[in-house]
Amino acid sequence: MNILHHTWAVILAGGDGSRLRTLTTNESGVSVPKQFCSLRGGRSLLHEALARARAVASPEHICVVVAAQHRRWWMPALAGAVDAKIIVQPENRGTANGVLLSLLHILARDPNARIVILPSDHHVHDEPVLAASLQRGARELDKGFKRVLLLGISPDDADPELGYIVPGRLRKGGPSPVIRFVEKPDAAEACVLIKAGALWNAFIVLANADTLLRLFAKKFPQAVANMQKAIALDGEFSDSPDATAVLYQTLPHIDFSHHVLVGEESTLGVLPVEHCGWSDLGTPKRVAQTLERFPASRVRFAGDAAIPVAGLLNLARQQARMMTGAGTDSRCRNF
Repeated sequence: MNILHHTWAVILAGGDGSRLRTLTTNESGVSVPKQFCSLRGGRSLLHEALARARAVASPEHICVVVAAQHRRWWMPALAGAVDAKIIVQPENRGTANGVLLSLLHILARDPNARIVILPSDHHVHDEPVLAASLQRGARELDKGFKRVLLLGISPDDADPELGYIVPGRLRKGGPSPVIRFVEKPDAAEACVLIKAGALWNAFIVLANADTLLRLFAKKFPQAVANMQKAIALDGEFSDSPDATAVLYQTLPHIDFSHHVLVGEESTLGVLPVEHCGWSDLGTPKRVAQTLERFPASRVRFAGDAAIPVAGLLNLARQQARMMTGAGTDSRCRNF
């Protein structure tokens, strides 16, 4: 596969995963962020995201945004990703600040960069389908597409925990304009949106770096200026980002979808993705639904010698333990 020269993948791995805490708390009572867990005992969700990134970017063009307080998990997890750039946030201040920090680091190195933003904590059953959509989106940017491009997933249900994208007239094989973008509607509104042809927002974003920076500067001009100054003081991909650490103490918590994209429909496009078994694994219920799609098989454990890079916690095993303790079938339990 031909990797496009200026394409960079940004993997967001700084979240705490608090909604999944009932499944990600280990035997010592420590909550492990879900990106460092595995779904069924194989490689972690973070390692799945790294493999996903390699569908559109060369290893040296992959950036992983992590949080300093998660060092005990991401340091061993990323030890084998020797070419990847690790960007350490002093603390988690929301997805928007993580995106902006990585965007400015990349622009300092490659002014012509194209950015692919990938969450680190999702599961995709059919990775080749998603990879084909990522590559198609990157080619659209290469051909001159100027909007911020979102990948839209065909919804399975009216989930109020997800964002919804209402596309304009669909273009076969290409991106469509966005009519409406709604972040986490209630269940009734989600049903209405689906009837109007809405797609799930997978928070997989592709854009030219300068386009994305202009959008940030429009919404948060002072934050952009302050972060540019801090990065200049710290230097490129610094191991000791002192100025950035000071800045992060003053930053508000900003969500990329809710605070940056909502209201900017005229700058957005959406590329529909064929069914690929995508899940954000955002709640125990969604984990259970995802696991039900797999054929019955032995649940593998993180200590299996056959698994070279295993997650720290096996979500399937944790789910089974929770169901056994509750004496309830996972398909019927009301979470």
